[in-house]
Amino acid sequence: MTAPPAAHSPQAGADGPDRFATKPGFVAALVGLIAFFTLVDLFATQAILPPLTHAYGVSPAAMGLAVNASTFGMVVASLLVAVFSRRIDRRIGVVASLAALSIPTLLLAAAPDLVSFAALRVLQGLLMASAFTLTLAYLGETFRARQSARVFAAYITGNVASNLFGRLMAAGIADHFGLATNFIVFAGLNLLGAGLAYVAMRSKAAAAAGGRDSSPGAAFAIHLRNAQLRAAFAIGFCILFAFIGTFTFVNFVLVRPPISIGMMVVGFVYLVFLPSIVTTPLAGHLAIRLGTRRALWTGLAIAALGLPMLVVPHLPVLMCGLGLVAVGTFLAQAIATGFVGQTATSDRGAASGIYLASYFLGGLSGSALLGWSFDAFGWSACVSGVAVALLACAMLGRTLDVAAGRN
Repeated sequence: MTAPPAAHSPQAGADGPDRFATKPGFVAALVGLIAFFTLVDLFATQAILPPLTHAYGVSPAAMGLAVNASTFGMVVASLLVAVFSRRIDRRIGVVASLAALSIPTLLLAAAPDLVSFAALRVLQGLLMASAFTLTLAYLGETFRARQSARVFAAYITGNVASNLFGRLMAAGIADHFGLATNFIVFAGLNLLGAGLAYVAMRSKAAAAAGGRDSSPGAAFAIHLRNAQLRAAFAIGFCILFAFIGTFTFVNFVLVRPPISIGMMVVGFVYLVFLPSIVTTPLAGHLAIRLGTRRALWTGLAIAALGLPMLVVPHLPVLMCGLGLVAVGTFLAQAIATGFVGQTATSDRGAASGIYLASYFLGGLSGSALLGWSFDAFGWSACVSGVAVALLACAMLGRTLDVAAGRN
């Protein structure tokens, strides 16, 4: 994602460097890899929830909340970056965040109790979200609108890959070498991501990205007065609410009767993310062809089709349902993320921060509310909560009106 300085390209923030256009596949790969290393810690730990629950001697809901405590840190960091984004060099911020992320990841290998574990997950979330928010701002400032739909889709594709391969790695490493080794390996991946961002990104002065004329409060007010952006922020909340509710607590369904599979097999269940790696890059094309609203509804409809399969106690059917939920929610996420980047006309760092704060707050809420529902009423009640979130997302989508061909 190396871009020439803004001073050498007066339209860099709007049109993007010319050589991006000539190497779209290379750029997409870089964007996806940075997303992978930024978010690989977020969901990989969900794949080892059952052994973590056993190791700490707590309930599934308590362990699920501790693992997903990272989303609380991500909410806080997203808001902080939204406030101070104009003062932060994008490259320095991303590299520093990913390098520092290796510290709490490494310390998780020796976390003595659930409180310590949750605190380290919060710190992980702070650093992951800082890198995530600044990267989204960087992309929005570097690419023109038509390009950005595809670039944001590439970033979310990297997110999908981190979900798939992160979970596979975590399950396999924990099963064969133990929980501590798992966190040591992932700390190494954090450092690898910092190195890649250092090489791939060009320093982008915050002033070039939005100026310093208005206060952070004014930037927030501008974005929150925009009805379409408000709807997009709420859509982000609902998407991660549904995703966390599905892919956190299904782990316990998989290891309990009547399915009763082992941890290594649980890791392979997450091959259900593989189709999403193929379909998520199509989000930009879908938004251009159908318009934002109909493209979003398409993703949500695909996810909704998978929900009835989640309550069928047969592994192949359940995996099919998980695959449909993954494809649909990742498509919806990519479309909503791209929409925010295009619709915000100023201070995209603040807009990205507000969106991600809402997105991760949805994840934290989903973990708490659906975790309680799972413990109290079972898996079917949890799936019903996911359905409500998807329906709310579809209703909010009526506000989005970027027409086909305008992206």
